[in-house]
Amino acid sequence: MGKASQTASIPDGYDAPEFWDLAFSDETIPEADFIEAVLQKFGPTSLPDSRPKSSSPARILEIACGGGRQVIELAIRGHHVTAFDLNERCIEYVTQRLRRKKLDADLFIGDMTSFRVKEQFDLAHCLVNSFRHLISEADAVAHLNCVTSALKPGGLYLLGLHLLPPDAAEDDCERWTIHSGKTRVTTTIRVLDFNRRTRIETVRFSLKVTRPTGVLRFQADHRLRIYRADQMRSLLKKVPELELIGVYDFNYDLEEPRKLDDELGDTVLVLKKTGRVTSAVNF
Repeated sequence: MGKASQTASIPDGYDAPEFWDLAFSDETIPEADFIEAVLQKFGPTSLPDSRPKSSSPARILEIACGGGRQVIELAIRGHHVTAFDLNERCIEYVTQRLRRKKLDADLFIGDMTSFRVKEQFDLAHCLVNSFRHLISEADAVAHLNCVTSALKPGGLYLLGLHLLPPDAAEDDCERWTIHSGKTRVTTTIRVLDFNRRTRIETVRFSLKVTRPTGVLRFQADHRLRIYRADQMRSLLKKVPELELIGVYDFNYDLEEPRKLDDELGDTVLVLKKTGRVTSAVNF
């Protein structure tokens, strides 16, 4: 996760990964199913052939893992998972969850722009807009180069983020509520400042957690980099070892590919490590 500008004395929701993950828990199964479907369709030939690829254990790297929704789900499905986050509290929390569920995964504290791993992976993913916390082009390129080094030849990177259509409203607010037992989490995401010239927006993330014992509130303001479709194309050209082979949206449906164009907002890019200089597919 990225660093936040703390608002008043309200704690940052990124420091409460148990509630932050609950806020996005409806996405866990669709995301995991999509990861396995992408491995089956596009995955490295090095995956075991004794079973269908979708059920074969893969080596998967999660970037900015937060509270570990996908770490837990993919470990349950039998995959070999490695994950990292910059937030120490998140790593502690995921470690505890793995221990309670008697699951294995490799975890470490790391930065998206400079992480190093000892092995190479069939697939890496960063699906919840964390990439946009990298607010400079240099940081974005450094991140993609780290990912390239972490992938096997033919390995895949799933990058999820919100792109900005040219006619998108600059002031935006999104709110939803998730229930789990006697706990209710209401998430509000509000744009506070938006600058097309600098390509930076400031977004306020708020969590209201209601439990029988009372109400907890978390809030922080984060600076995020803005990407249009053409700006994302320009960035990808700077890391030619990663070839764009698929574009999807947050419906996570392989049967409904999209174009990387100005009509696209919620975006999932499927990038493949080619090991050679190549020009991107015309999506």
